[in-house]
Amino acid sequence: MDVGALLQEVLGRARALAPSVVEGLAAEELARPPQAGANTIAWLVWHQARVMDDHLADAAGREQVWTAEQDGDSWARRLGLDLPAEDTGYGHSPAEVLRVRASADLLAGYADAVGARADEVVRDLRPADLDRVVDEAWDPPVTYGVRLASVAADCLQHLGQAAYVRGLLGR
Repeated sequence: MDVGALLQEVLGRARALAPSVVEGLAAEELARPPQAGANTIAWLVWHQARVMDDHLADAAGREQVWTAEQDGDSWARRLGLDLPAEDTGYGHSPAEVLRVRASADLLAGYADAVGARADEVVRDLRPADLDRVVDEAWDPPVTYGVRLASVAADCLQHLGQAAYVRGLLGR
């Protein structure tokens, strides 16, 4: 298996999981925290897609799916969140978490669009590409490979949390 195919497989796991976490839930259920101050399903699914979108777009030198115009609209406008367009959810307070309210279809759609972009971005990567420094703000500087591993781990962790919260809804 080549590097691109491996990365497509790993990042594709998040793309496959997101719809099953939100499917059949009303916007109110998606936005309900399991207890005061906790993250909601909507926030967790949105945040994991925003992180993947933001980090991969930056590393690949491309515009984010979130802000890109497609058919005269962007995902940022479609979801219409009361948050700045560049917000990824990092460091959100409980009040900011509650601002992430959207339908299951919109959340799954955005996650799918980000997954499709991720698939494009990593498809043709070669081993040498993974050593390219993409963020010098850290010590040591972050390479493309480390950024991809971080994105995959973060996204899968957040989707696992969202699935857990979904399981709590019926209790």
